[in-house]
Amino acid sequence: MSALKFAANLSWLYTELPFLDRFAAAARDGFTGVECLFPHEHPTAEIQARLSDLNLQLVLFNAEPGDWAHGDRGLASLPGRQAEFQHVVREALVRAVALGCPRIHIMAGLPPLGTPEERVDAWVRFELNLRWAAEQAQAHDRILVIEPINPRDMPGYLLTHQAAAHAVVQRIGSPHLQVQMDLYHCQIVEGDVTERLRRWLPTGQVGHLQIAAVPDRGEPDDGELAWPWVFDELRRLNWSGWIGCEYRPRTTTSAGLDWLRRLRAAGHAF
Repeated sequence: MSALKFAANLSWLYTELPFLDRFAAAARDGFTGVECLFPHEHPTAEIQARLSDLNLQLVLFNAEPGDWAHGDRGLASLPGRQAEFQHVVREALVRAVALGCPRIHIMAGLPPLGTPEERVDAWVRFELNLRWAAEQAQAHDRILVIEPINPRDMPGYLLTHQAAAHAVVQRIGSPHLQVQMDLYHCQIVEGDVTERLRRWLPTGQVGHLQIAAVPDRGEPDDGELAWPWVFDELRRLNWSGWIGCEYRPRTTTSAGLDWLRRLRAAGHAF
């Protein structure tokens, strides 16, 4: 069984520091991979310099989600926003190439879902937009991912279940579109995480994992999930991709990394 690769999510970890200083903090704690939500909020050259100087890999970021402050949570399923969606996808792909980042998360959004017709329209728009985006990703040699998000944290989000995400990926049939499986969201919506992992990881359609405790979204060492079992299961399934640490530290990030230090000491993580 191979060791697991963990990436620090710099939008969630080390928040006592300015964003651009979090790269060095992650490197000091032994991370070799990082991810973040919205790198477009910072100069690309500044991020490039930190990645290069610290020998870090940016493994994932989100495309611009629209106007977050006014409620947007992605554009892919929204009516009347196709041109904006295409613009942010193009911008994200250029940024991903510049930063050497292989994967971009495309958020589905909060479309009108009040009637059966609106629900159907939202899913049709989502799939059409993703088909177009996957073609653009192929041209840039990048991979897009879509992530089911629980409706407790993000009410009204279109994509909430693993099966729905995988069905879209299967229908589009592009190797440049995959599923981002966040075990925090998966446990809240569906539970039975071990069986979900056993079902979906062997398909090759999962491109990225993320973790956090349930229900407090803290370090993966407490809560509903038996984390030693989960990590062992990922190793049994030969998961070789990145695992994003998208959690809210209960104290400071560095102080809360005992769970990762234990895995490293046992040779189970790096």
